[in-house]
Amino acid sequence: MKVNVDIECTPEEARKFFGLPDVEPMQKAVMDEIQRKMMENISRMDPENMMKTWFPAGMKGFDQMQNMFWNSFSGSKDKSED
Repeated sequence: MKVNVDIECTPEEARKFFGLPDVEPMQKAVMDEIQRKMMENISRMDPENMMKTWFPAGMKGFDQMQNMFWNSFSGSKDKSED
């Protein structure tokens, strides 16, 4: 035997029926804090600082990494290993 029951209610009504706490104020506070911190960090980041964060060793380190990948794909030996 198979019985289907359809209940139409809002999430708030279901939460109250099952006795679950209302976490909406907490979620809003957390999201507001995350948004505040993100906007604060974005306003402090200028292009130069972003590049320093992404490429800490500078472009030389990026060139070395790129050469390592090309050498591994081509099967050749890295010149710095000689």
